[in-house]
Amino acid sequence: MQLDDFRFHHTLRVRWAEADMQGIVFNGHYLTYADVGITEYFRAMGQTYSGETGVNGSDFFAVRTLLEYRSPARFDELLDVHVRIARLGNSSMQFLIGIYRAEELLVNGEIVYVHADQSSRRPSPIPASFRSAVSEFEKVLPEGA
Repeated sequence: MQLDDFRFHHTLRVRWAEADMQGIVFNGHYLTYADVGITEYFRAMGQTYSGETGVNGSDFFAVRTLLEYRSPARFDELLDVHVRIARLGNSSMQFLIGIYRAEELLVNGEIVYVHADQSSRRPSPIPASFRSAVSEFEKVLPEGA
């Protein structure tokens, strides 16, 4: 996974509460960092999330997460959370995540979300408007990829 594989990143600083007594980030916080990165990705794409209406009337649920830890982050370091959609299926999408300190890859992984009807929470097709927004934002995914 290379930095130039990503069009989008969000910078955050490691807070005191996220580190252990040695100043090293506890593993569970990297999933929160990835979630913040995805939220900011949606925002940058113009698809902001609301608890009441989801993403422009659509709701997505995480169904798979995988993180690989390579090197620890420490208290007060700046981290760049890189995010991109690698696959956009009928009702699901796969995000690739890279968490870097400068150019050093600390954590990489993937998160799969399923689009669901808000009332039944059953999988449903990803709306064309969302697909178009992703295609325009990433400029690499063909429509319906």
